[in-house]
Amino acid sequence: MTTLENGAPIKPGGKYTAMVVCWLLGNGCLYSWNTMLTIGDYYAELFPRYHPARVLTLVYEPFSLGTLAILAYNEANINTRRRNLIGFVLFFISSLLVLVLDLATSGKGGIGTYIGICAISAAFGVAEAYAEGGMVGDLSFMCPELMQSFLAGMAASGALTSALRLITKAAFENSENGLRKGALLFFALSTSLGFFCVLLYAFVFPKLPIVKYYHLKAASEGSKTVSADLAAGGIQTKPNQAAETDTKQFERLSNKQLFIQNIDYAFDVFLIYVLTLSIFPGFLYEDTGSHSLGTWYALVLIAMYNAWDLIGRYIPLIENLKLESRKGLMIAILSRFLLVPAFYFTAKYGDQGWMITLTSFLGLTNGYLTVCVFTSVPKGYKGPEQNALGNLLVLCLMGGILTGITLGWLWVIGKGW
Repeated sequence: MTTLENGAPIKPGGKYTAMVVCWLLGNGCLYSWNTMLTIGDYYAELFPRYHPARVLTLVYEPFSLGTLAILAYNEANINTRRRNLIGFVLFFISSLLVLVLDLATSGKGGIGTYIGICAISAAFGVAEAYAEGGMVGDLSFMCPELMQSFLAGMAASGALTSALRLITKAAFENSENGLRKGALLFFALSTSLGFFCVLLYAFVFPKLPIVKYYHLKAASEGSKTVSADLAAGGIQTKPNQAAETDTKQFERLSNKQLFIQNIDYAFDVFLIYVLTLSIFPGFLYEDTGSHSLGTWYALVLIAMYNAWDLIGRYIPLIENLKLESRKGLMIAILSRFLLVPAFYFTAKYGDQGWMITLTSFLGLTNGYLTVCVFTSVPKGYKGPEQNALGNLLVLCLMGGILTGITLGWLWVIGKGW
């Protein structure tokens, strides 16, 4: 029997502790990027001519998608532990660079600073490809609760940044350079969380009993991606254990076969994020008009989206409310596209109450359907296949985000620059 260094048998325990750790790591995967989105009003003031709410996202996604495509293609031979550590370290460094750049330029605008911000945005995209794709692939062969916690943590990053943005706006609204002071606080918090996630993944995650159990199970099914995690978790295995086992049992489906068998799930996540990112955040920042909330209006919309996105990711924990039917998921996801005309006519004729309601529904359905898809994907595959499928689904998600961001520019047609 394979044992830990102290000789104790491995048991799939500590699920709730692992859920908390996964929640925190999910938070760390998007907190830095959500910080940049949430202080969109600060960047809009610094760079009024450059559409930062749209451009920064448009810069971010191609780097994320391109990097993830390369990683997904080679995932079978990639050291998952090293991949995730690179992602979290890059989040930390990039967050620190945002802070340093703002301090070095004393909060001045200009094309040079804007190019620097865009470069850091691209670095965030690369970091997400490493960390999110790696974590989702890793969690895909573990119990669904860990995946749900990770996805909920990602949504929580948006809710937390939105709540903090409202607090900092209220605190600094009447002070000199209030927007910049709030932004600097965000940058500092983002950098701190990035460093914390590096430590959490490096020293805590691989040593959790339930994580050790699933990594060992994946290794027994031929996975080459978990060896470093096994070593970090203190698991001893026979050096020639894989060689002593019939290699035929390690034969696995190709990425193409996995994609074809799960093409509906792939389109599900793609379509979810095409719709969401065609509206959020660019349309909410630039195309919803002026209302009695004034400068608070866009921040309230972003906050409501993020809060309901988080709530939506916990609804599937109630078994009777979880949508698992493949046909039902597709119908629900296609139905969301009715939100496009709904947002158009609400922005043109409705008041802020209707827009807040619509934005909340956008967030609720985004979070709910995301978790339903990722936790309903068939679990009958071997560990290496589940890892590959997780990477493919994240790749489709990123493709949906990039397509949605691109389509979001259609709202600008006829409005001029």
